[in-house]
Parts: sequence; C-alpha cells; structure tokens
Amino acid sequence: MEALFIGQTYIDVVFLTDHMPTGDEKHVAQDYSVSFGGNAVTAAFACARLGISPDLLASLADDWLGRMFLDMARKYDIPVHGRKVRESSLSFVLPRDGKRAIVRCRDDDYLHPFPHLNLRGCRALHLDGHQPDAAIHYAKQCREAGILTSLDGGGLRENTQELLNFIDVAVVAERLCEQMDLSPASMLDHLKAKGCRIGAVTMGERGVLWYDEAGAVGLMPALPIPARLVIDTNGAGDVFHGAYVYSYLADPSAPWLAHFEFARAASTHKIQHLGNEAGLPSREDVERANRMFPLVEPAALR
Repeated sequence: MEALFIGQTYIDVVFLTDHMPTGDEKHVAQDYSVSFGGNAVTAAFACARLGISPDLLASLADDWLGRMFLDMARKYDIPVHGRKVRESSLSFVLPRDGKRAIVRCRDDDYLHPFPHLNLRGCRALHLDGHQPDAAIHYAKQCREAGILTSLDGGGLRENTQELLNFIDVAVVAERLCEQMDLSPASMLDHLKAKGCRIGAVTMGERGVLWYDEAGAVGLMPALPIPARLVIDTNGAGDVFHGAYVYSYLADPSAPWLAHFEFARAASTHKIQHLGNEAGLPSREDVERANRMFPLVEPAALR
C-alpha cells in the first residue's frame, strides 16, 4: 500500500443544458458524462492516473452502480476496501459559467464497522471527513507512524475540528471559512494553531492562499485559463488534492510549493473536460497546462 484514501463513493451524472425543465416539460441536454464521484474518491483516481494507485476505503453497495464503480476502479488498478451500504449514492451535476449546481442522493448508513487495514508501506493518508469513525482512527494511526496525513476540508463536518489535530496538510475550501465565520487569512491562523504543517484555502479563479513549511503566507494565483475553455469545474478541487498527494509520493523531498504548483496545473486540465474521468490528468497533461497558460510572475510567499 503506497497511500490510503478514505471517502464516500458517488456516481456522478454531469450534464450540459441551457434550460432546466419543470412540470411535465421535457428537454434534451447538449452533452453528458457518467463517472465516479466523491471528494476523496475522485482524488484517488487522479493520483492513480498520474502514476501511483492508492488503496481506497469507500462506501460500496451491492447493486449495479456499485459493480460499475468496481469496474472503474479496476481500470486504474485501485484496490477498493468497500464499506457496505444498501444503495449507491448519486450526484446530478449541472456546470454553468464556471460554477456547478449539484443534487446529491446519498446513502451513508454504513451496515458494518470500517475494516482495519495493514498500513505497511503506506506513505500518505488522504481524508475528506466522510466515514468519521474510520477517518479519525486512521488519522491517529498514521500520525503515530509518521505517515503524512492530508485533509480535504470542503465543508464543516462533525469531526472536522477533531481531525485537524492529526493533519499535516490541510487544504480547505472557502465554504468551510464561511461556515466557521472566518476569513481565509484567519482560517490559516486556525490551521496553524491546530498544528497543521501546511495549510491552504482554495479560492477558485482567485488562486490559493496558503502557508509553507516555515509558516510564511502567500497567494498562489490560478493559471490564466480563458473562460471560454472552462467546461466543468466540478471535481477540480478533488483533482488538486489527488495531484499534490501524488507529487508528494513521487518526490517527498520537494518543497510544498512545487507540490501545489503541480496540483494547480492538474486542476487546470480538469476544468477543460466534462466529467471526472475525462478530466483526469496525466503527467503530460500537467506539463501541457503549464506551457499553455504561463504566469507572468511566479507565486511568491511573503
């Protein structure tokens, strides 16, 4: 096991339409995509596409959608440790103008306790806060073993504050700042106080506000991709997480600025494609994004 990702499995149905019908009305969408979904799940697939397949502890139902998900995971050589639920979860996603509206149908009533896995060889743990009992168990275990722990703080969950006590790299969304009534700068102070070595707040097209190994705060701007090329921002943050975990695993000695710059280019690739699987970047795609959308000035810490 190189790495362990823990989260909630979704099947994402993403569609493009200029009109949403109501009542008895019908309408034909312009395009659609069906793929895996879920924060840590999508991050795991991104890490695998880049070249390192992590183990994945995720919800799994014994239905046709669950079997379809296992087929997807096999394609990327991702070992799945399924935690049984009665039915698969679905997300219906409508991207528009750089935003995305989502309707979720979720079953997170786990029928069994989480499995206890052998972490021999594991070098990184990535969590999104789902499966709170498993998340805190493995966060504590990995912290004690010196294994890097990473958190996708997309929103406030019941275990977020407790989890942060065991997290090395916390990358959170502005939504979490709003839920905790904190500015992005104040959130970084909060993450420092929790003992997170690296902390960041992702702000979409406004870039990433973060602090490095020395605690220096800086803004890493987004790559200047034209709006006309942005098709689907759903999953871009998840790809960002999976890409920096991959970058760390590939070169643990590199500074975190390098890991985040790699992840920035990976997420820039994602938003140009409809659906999570179509937007998974290869290493060549990451290099291409950096070439196509160069920054005038490099990111600097202050």
